[in-house]
Amino acid sequence: MKFSNLINRVSGEGADAWQIYYAANAAKKAGRDVINLCIGDPNFDAPAVATEAAINALRAGDTHYADIPGRPSLRAAIAADFQLRSGVPTKSENAIFFAGAQNALYAVCQCLFQEGDEVLVPEPTYVTYEATIQACGAKIVRVPSPARGAFHLDLAALAAALTPRTRGIVFCNPNNPTGVVMTRAEIEAIAALARKQDLWVVSDEVYGGITFERPHISIAAFEGMSERTATISSLAKSHAMPGFRAGWVIGPKPLIEHLDTLSLCMLYGLPGFVQEAALAAITHGHADAERMHAAYRRRRDAMVATLSRVQTLRVLVPEGGMFVLAGVEATGLSAQDFAWRLLEATGVAVLPADAFGPSAKGHVRMSMGLDDADLAKAAERITAFCHGLATAKAT
Repeated sequence: MKFSNLINRVSGEGADAWQIYYAANAAKKAGRDVINLCIGDPNFDAPAVATEAAINALRAGDTHYADIPGRPSLRAAIAADFQLRSGVPTKSENAIFFAGAQNALYAVCQCLFQEGDEVLVPEPTYVTYEATIQACGAKIVRVPSPARGAFHLDLAALAAALTPRTRGIVFCNPNNPTGVVMTRAEIEAIAALARKQDLWVVSDEVYGGITFERPHISIAAFEGMSERTATISSLAKSHAMPGFRAGWVIGPKPLIEHLDTLSLCMLYGLPGFVQEAALAAITHGHADAERMHAAYRRRRDAMVATLSRVQTLRVLVPEGGMFVLAGVEATGLSAQDFAWRLLEATGVAVLPADAFGPSAKGHVRMSMGLDDADLAKAAERITAFCHGLATAKAT
């Protein structure tokens, strides 16, 4: 049997990134003491108000087709929340509900880019971006953000990557995997470039509600940007609701209308009980989100404090998000070798960050989505493992 050549586009260098995650899960199911730090799945329960809303809706028979772009009350809540956070005047017609941020990103790229287009992506960046952009026929153009600059955007490199085929810029802020939060100057520079070159901007702001020292700023808030920006977000991280598949896009009305048509073909709307849960979380889940935010800050501080004492690790202090990135070159191992040997020796699974782009080569990513005790235990095991490597190297 033959398959369409288009399926070959849905691939990329990150395709094997999750092998260690699967291996760690298999080892845990086999009874081994494993601490899996590979994936950003929060260990918190979803806000009780969201869960109750879903249960009540199910019991009330809310199991039929629902509004494809999202119920009016939900779209209004998404728009109001974005306006409150960003300061951008936003109406319901500027919002559409989607099955998680990844599906939203895929749909946006299908609407904005086509065969032969080039899309600039500062990296390191999330592993599925390459396949998502390639799926619509466009070419991803990686713009390095080197470790020597603490992974902050290289504006000169971004400008130098422009060609007559460039149609857009896609980035996540706060960044996954680095935890870097863009400065106002960096965002202003991207906005100026987009206006000058008439580019679309796709801003993945899934971690926008989890920042520490530096506040998150939406690029749509800058002059002339709301009409050329698609902002993507979800409840997966901020409200610990990844299984609800509750995401959305904020953008200009014509884009939302095209996304509505695409959603008709892809999803035919999302379950009403999921929409009711999302509405409850957005309107009444603020205290839960703040509690989770505080826990991430506490976990970050504890992990960084412990791991920074290891001489062979170069630990980046995340400014946002739920991951800690660490350089392992000084151990004498590649990121892949470090991760696999760490799992074998200690039962701790970390994700080699090479899959996020060449800029992250030699680094591993560690999730803060586990409870404090497990994270402390994992940090201790990583410390002991690194000391063991150093001792063996010395002898």
